[in-house]
Amino acid sequence: MPNTEPMTQRVELATVMDRLAVDEVVTDYAAAVDDGDWKAYRGLFTPDGRADYRSAGGIEGGVGQVAAWLAESMLLFPMRQHLIVNRRVRFGTLEQDVGDTARVRADYVNPMRFAADGGGPAAPDFVCGGRYAFGLLRTHDGWRLREVVVEEKWRRLPEPHVAPVAE
Repeated sequence: MPNTEPMTQRVELATVMDRLAVDEVVTDYAAAVDDGDWKAYRGLFTPDGRADYRSAGGIEGGVGQVAAWLAESMLLFPMRQHLIVNRRVRFGTLEQDVGDTARVRADYVNPMRFAADGGGPAAPDFVCGGRYAFGLLRTHDGWRLREVVVEEKWRRLPEPHVAPVAE
């Protein structure tokens, strides 16, 4: 019986390396949005990449269109921090796929702070949470996003400020 252990170790190492690379793309995605680095954001996608933010009140479209929309929309939130957790990575087994696609489902919590009006203190926080579905493709330049779908499940808006009643 032939010894297959070295081959198994190489396959397992390749899978670990792919998992780390896919995880890095997801982390880079969060950092690009939080930092407002729309060039980096676009660079994470394949040329035909798409994103769908409709469940959070946004748009769905190609990466260029969505990056422009995000750049404008995020002006309302100069401070933001995506926390992407519970990442579940699955590598493709579709038709002739030999592991060159990946799907990631991950939960997120996204605290943001509204821009201050008139130079005063910043307005209260806006916080939302939900789940991302990332579709990735291995390219000659490494793993890239082919699809991002946001499924917002909840949000907390700031309490309206009520002026005290004069007595």
